[in-house]
Amino acid sequence: MFSFSGLKKDQVSVSTEILAGISSFLATAYIIVVNPSILSQTGMPFSAVLTATVLVSFFSSLMMGLYANNPILVAPGMGLNAFFTFTAVLTDKLPWQVALGTVFWSGIFFLLLSVFNIRSYIVKAIPKPLRFAIAAGIGLFITMIGFANAGFIVASPATMVSLGKLSAPTLTFIAGLAITVILLIRNVKGSILTGIVITSLLAWPIGRWWGGSVPVITIQNIIASPDFSLLFELDLVNSLKWSLAPIILAFVFTDMFDSLSTFVGLAEAANLLDENGEPRNIRKSLIVDAFSTTIAGLTGSSPGTAYIESAVGIEQGGKTGLTAITGAFLFLPFLFLSPLLSAVPTIATAPALVLVGVFMMKPVVRINWNQLSEAFPAFLAMVLIPFTYSITQGIIWGFLSWTVLQIATGKFREISLALIIIDIFAILALIF
Repeated sequence: MFSFSGLKKDQVSVSTEILAGISSFLATAYIIVVNPSILSQTGMPFSAVLTATVLVSFFSSLMMGLYANNPILVAPGMGLNAFFTFTAVLTDKLPWQVALGTVFWSGIFFLLLSVFNIRSYIVKAIPKPLRFAIAAGIGLFITMIGFANAGFIVASPATMVSLGKLSAPTLTFIAGLAITVILLIRNVKGSILTGIVITSLLAWPIGRWWGGSVPVITIQNIIASPDFSLLFELDLVNSLKWSLAPIILAFVFTDMFDSLSTFVGLAEAANLLDENGEPRNIRKSLIVDAFSTTIAGLTGSSPGTAYIESAVGIEQGGKTGLTAITGAFLFLPFLFLSPLLSAVPTIATAPALVLVGVFMMKPVVRINWNQLSEAFPAFLAMVLIPFTYSITQGIIWGFLSWTVLQIATGKFREISLALIIIDIFAILALIF
């Protein structure tokens, strides 16, 4: 249960925590629209994915508040949903039921690693430059998806990709992107969500007043009952095949790095540290994160993860689990708004995808680009993720090139047993 223990009375108040929870929710709420818009490309119903997104966000954030007592919201993660859709399903041709099964098993694996604290050995085995590069690579991947969804970039037989033609939708996307960037620069609360709403309004005239005869947005209803059709639709048996181990491990490692970096970053920025100077309740927080991934597979979503946007609420004074609990309950009303939210066009969510890519590029500055034995594997991992349209391939070649270069330069001590095991999995993934 959340508490104010260990904090001075003048540091926190119930009203401050609630306002902080509202602020964090506004900064995070875009995922309610963006996650279904990405996952529905696998053939999963938009309304059902929206229901799953709300359920994962509610239960995970609630548990973060009650169990871990941290002011951090948890919801389906950007990057993880792109990996689920564009790598696991569309590239590797997995049925979405099997892909949901890999999400569930990755959550169980992550949970075991967190409960028994094995994660610390794995994390230490992953070179920091590769962690930074993978985050940036996923950001570039998400940005490319955003541009493609808006028609701003298109396939080209001559140059592989090319700039799309300027049209009513692409011009609306450009306007929405500009507006969202300006809102962010001016520190407007809920900037990304506001940008999605404004871009949707700008898209309403398309097909009605200009830009063709087919409307981009059509609304039949505003409120409907939640769609639970994806509940327990995962394939637990076929998702346990050895050939799918790389997919499961990719979910685990990506989720783990994302969560750890979020917890550490927020803790340092907001002084949410324990008596040893470590992030407060980090073990409990990681258990909640793993729990979120597990229930995501059960309800019909990509993995859940801690949201860096929680910094908005923390900056507003949120310091306890009450902030997360407040944000959790704000997700619930959207269970009944799937018809309205499903009308949000892809050109309205595309600016959010592009900007998430911008945010995820931040770790690149922490790579030592003057040390080629570190820079080359990091660069390889970062660029292969968008170039191969596969997060897995970026991770595989990043790890393998790192190991080869450390051996070639005589840095044998940089290679741990855990890293060797990871490399073995990477080679097996290439073979099978």
